[in-house]
Amino acid sequence: MIRIAILGDIGSGKSYVSNKFGYPVFNADNEVSKIYKFNKNIFKELNKIFPKDITSFPINKKEISNVILIKPVNLKKIIRIIHKEVRKKLIIFLKKNKLKKIVILDIPLLLENKLNNKKDILIFIDAKKNKITKNLKKRPNFNAKIIKKFRDLQLPVSFKKKKAHYIIKNNFTSKSVNDGVNKVLKNIL
Repeated sequence: MIRIAILGDIGSGKSYVSNKFGYPVFNADNEVSKIYKFNKNIFKELNKIFPKDITSFPINKKEISNVILIKPVNLKKIIRIIHKEVRKKLIIFLKKNKLKKIVILDIPLLLENKLNNKKDILIFIDAKKNKITKNLKKRPNFNAKIIKKFRDLQLPVSFKKKKAHYIIKNNFTSKSVNDGVNKVLKNIL
């Protein structure tokens, strides 16, 4: 099985590009959303640490955001709890898809949390900063301060770009993405 890991800045289009490959995708952000909605044990763990702030189940993303804004170190505490569960979900995904030719890993903190293998093919999604900002502002729960906190946790974009085996330009048109995806697939297959 070939593991393709998608890297890039927040809002660069990693999930969009991941889905263009046409192979099974592990989307960590979607898994976190499911954890917030359905995992009562994670809620209990978060509620134990933040009893006054995280009080509703399913977990309310606004409550999470408020906790992060109160004290930036809270983000690391939340990630520590959530990431154990995301790791379990990744293992299940890889076992379920072990016979597939390719799997796509859309995990924002892949390198930071050492979830990558040496054999992984790393693809960096390169998008212009102003286009990223414009797209992020369209998101329903857009909060510039929260995005900054997440960016502070991540390795520099320039580092990820250097580590990548391939770079796909995302001009936020399907043509630029499809061309990039097809070129990568042609090379690795």
